[in-house]
Amino acid sequence: MTLAIPMTAAQLVNVLYSVVDRIYLGRLPGTGHLALTGIGITIPIVSIIMGLANLCGTGGAPLCSICRGHGDNEEAERVMGNSFTLLVLLGVLATAFFMLLQEPILYLFGASPDTFIYADQYMTIYLCGTLFVMISLGMNPFINSQGFGRMGMLTVVIGAVLNIVLDPIFIFLLGMGVRGAALATVIAQGVSAVWVLQFLTSRRAILRLRRSCLRLQRRRVLRIISLGLSGFFMNMTNSLVQVVCNATLQSYGGDLYVGIMTIINSLREVFSMPVQGLTNGSQPVAGFNYGAGKYSRVRESIRFSVGVTVVYATVFWALAMLVPGLLIQVFNNEAEVIEKGIPALRIYFGLFVFMSLQMAGQGVFVSLGRSKQAVFFSLLRKAIINAPLTVILPIWMGTTGVFVAEAVSQLVGGLACFVTMYVTVYRPLGKVADDEPLPQHL
Repeated sequence: MTLAIPMTAAQLVNVLYSVVDRIYLGRLPGTGHLALTGIGITIPIVSIIMGLANLCGTGGAPLCSICRGHGDNEEAERVMGNSFTLLVLLGVLATAFFMLLQEPILYLFGASPDTFIYADQYMTIYLCGTLFVMISLGMNPFINSQGFGRMGMLTVVIGAVLNIVLDPIFIFLLGMGVRGAALATVIAQGVSAVWVLQFLTSRRAILRLRRSCLRLQRRRVLRIISLGLSGFFMNMTNSLVQVVCNATLQSYGGDLYVGIMTIINSLREVFSMPVQGLTNGSQPVAGFNYGAGKYSRVRESIRFSVGVTVVYATVFWALAMLVPGLLIQVFNNEAEVIEKGIPALRIYFGLFVFMSLQMAGQGVFVSLGRSKQAVFFSLLRKAIINAPLTVILPIWMGTTGVFVAEAVSQLVGGLACFVTMYVTVYRPLGKVADDEPLPQHL
């Protein structure tokens, strides 16, 4: 609970970075839902950048926990140093790539002539802060993995509060509109990045970011990447599905439905990020005790993460079913958006509880270093089930098919991941006593 509560709060606050932008822009005078839709077009790019951060953060941090469980703090610091160097390199490459190809990418991702101007204004400024985003998101897990849950929470809270304060100043008071939202986000992420680096280089940290550990070592980098691929593919497949959804909705429903999907995605972030925080909170405990041979405590952490995430997801599922119109009005109060958005939202979140099972199951695989299973289930739900159905179902169901595809993928992907975790990890660990050597298949 010491780790999970701050990390859950941090994930919830982290959502405010993008969601607050969308709330303000959805009510920007004279733009209707077009500014909101334009921001929605940029979500896949933001998701890719976050995926690159997760590649290093969710790949390196669990390895640090396992190394600490073995008592090898020196290797844990080298893992963290290599992860930081990798973050910086990927951040520079991502910035250059998206800046050079920004216009064709935005049109590919579903922009129309009416919404491109808003998407272009936002991304031009946002990309200038890519490195800040990468460092704050990618290095914060290394604070949490050392047991400093509250400090990790402050990383996110400081940036989010700053973003909330600056948004109305830049957007409305200074009349910067979409550009103001992007600038507020960049400044907030920059402050968060400085906070993370200041802590990890201070004497308060158990594992410190040292210059001597920054040089990349091939074997270590491969371990980080192989384990981080789960978080990376989760973001990449989210990006893929969002591109397919935007393009399909643009074809069948136009800018209105792309705007509705932007609202639904914003709510999904609000709903799912805290669930991710709960599962991430159990990862350092599971990884440390797995490395130390305390398998009963690993099982205990699994029970905790699954139980709490399911209860949490059920509460938000109930909200989506009971007051969908109220949730939509937080972002936009146009009558047509509310009318078309209510049935879409109910379908999209109809089986949300099962997605929480996938998050919990994948969290277990990542925390124990089981990269193959984690990567497979990241790909299964989004790339193998969701994306194809998003293209196929609208042929018969129109725009409704896009939202049905998400619900089906939540059910199938969630059950498949959870059952596999139970059969291959949880139940077998119950047959091994603490401090006994693990069987070869574990």
